[in-house]
Amino acid sequence: MDTLQDFQQQIGVQFKDVSLLERAFIHRSYLNEHPKLGLEHNERLEFLGDAVLELVVTDFLYRTYPNPEGDLTNWRSALVKTESLAAVAEKLQLAQFFKLSRGEAKGNARSHALISANAVEAVIGAVYLDQGYEAAKGFITTNVISRLPEILETGTWMDPKSKFQELAQEQFGLTPNYRVLEENGPDHDKVFTVGVYVGDKLYGQGEGSSKQAGQQVAAQTALAQLKAKSTQSAR
Repeated sequence: MDTLQDFQQQIGVQFKDVSLLERAFIHRSYLNEHPKLGLEHNERLEFLGDAVLELVVTDFLYRTYPNPEGDLTNWRSALVKTESLAAVAEKLQLAQFFKLSRGEAKGNARSHALISANAVEAVIGAVYLDQGYEAAKGFITTNVISRLPEILETGTWMDPKSKFQELAQEQFGLTPNYRVLEENGPDHDKVFTVGVYVGDKLYGQGEGSSKQAGQQVAAQTALAQLKAKSTQSAR
């Protein structure tokens, strides 16, 4: 896929105003390096697309599942979080159309994921403005909501702490507890090393810029270890 025309064919949307689609890929940093181009970055489209995305996903979940609000909220969060939308961007090969500053183009994986997710929301905003709600709904259904069965099957709608707590209570009858093992760095830039224990046994540890972030990484490590042990036992 080499051109925006190819992209339009791929998503089944032929824009009346292609400049809207072009704008969806313009990052603010690009205009800082090219202020004389007179272009508009994608943040307003992203703002609009975010609202349309949340409405379409919420409406689908409400009409499709009789589950309580807590489940629906968690499922919606899993569908629209940065990592999920970044995966959509990767599948659609959006990165080839990004207009970024040289610095942003060399950014880390987290920064790229955020730019990618924002671009998906901006594309949704552009589709909505150019083609209306039903076209935006079709794009979201095909590219975002279609990920729901896998999310439900794998349990990735749960954050690592919640998922590890559920598994620990199921397997050991105990609730995990978290302990700060180390604190490093100055007050404005601390790194916390956190361990997650079931009883007195350490199951995982992780680092984060806050205790909460460290807890999530520790829980993710613990989940990976449990999965590895389960795989070995099955052999």
